[in-house]
Amino acid sequence: MRFREVMMVVGILRLTLHLPNSGSLKARRHILAGLLRRLRDRFDVAVAEVGERDRWQLAEVGVACLSADGRHCDEVLARVLAFVERNAGEAQLTEVRTELIRL
Repeated sequence: MRFREVMMVVGILRLTLHLPNSGSLKARRHILAGLLRRLRDRFDVAVAEVGERDRWQLAEVGVACLSADGRHCDEVLARVLAFVERNAGEAQLTEVRTELIRL
């Protein structure tokens, strides 16, 4: 049986957040846990802390979207970014990187 090859696109969004009022790792995790849960529930994307896990006031978050259409991935990641900008509370976005990988 031959499978028809279908294009697959992985969209990746990497966010660096500054948490100026976080005084401990526990406080930092509390702030991030709610945000990550809302992103997963609202946008049906994979989300995880990907870096700076030992620093109280800094966090790196990775978001991934999988689709057959690059425009769809781009739109989903743009909506995720807009949501984070509106709903991050005390967290401040300091860096944003996106990438689309076509397989």
